[in-house]
Amino acid sequence: MKHLKTIAIALLVTLGTIATAQTKKVDPAKSKISWLGKKVTGKHEGTVNLTDGVLIFKADKLVGGNFGVDVASITVTDLKAGQGKEDLEGHLKADDFFGTTKFPTAKLTFKSVGEKAKDTYSVTADLTIKGITKPVKFDITVKGDTATTSFKVNRTLYGIEYGSGNFFQNLGDKAINDDFDLTVNLSF
Repeated sequence: MKHLKTIAIALLVTLGTIATAQTKKVDPAKSKISWLGKKVTGKHEGTVNLTDGVLIFKADKLVGGNFGVDVASITVTDLKAGQGKEDLEGHLKADDFFGTTKFPTAKLTFKSVGEKAKDTYSVTADLTIKGITKPVKFDITVKGDTATTSFKVNRTLYGIEYGSGNFFQNLGDKAINDDFDLTVNLSF
């Protein structure tokens, strides 16, 4: 009987949270995701498109969120057509990187959110790339109808091992850093 009371209370608290939560839909056309990948001899950068997303608030405090990303939209912005841009974009979409034919989308789902400072929250989320889900942690700042964050992703945790010195020897100046940086600017 005690367990039933606990379950009933938990259900009421959950329903109360849902009833008072406000979901704000992110505008993919006004939002931007930028990436930066580094290697021994330099770096490359570009963008990838958001497909959808929401931020969830309760009493004007961020409590959740989830997002979809069109990985097949990945572009390189530091190279021009005819200078290797098409080759690098094709390679990033290939199976030894993001495998966009089989895995065209990625997703991020907030698991816990804690208030860190005014308008800034610490988030633990599940990031799914190539069908593999791993936790990531980052801070996000929410002001008005915008939110911003930057964080690193270790690509090898998602089966993207190409050019990694942790998996291949004698790469020399062909080695690619395992981490890539994401900078996200959301508008809702």
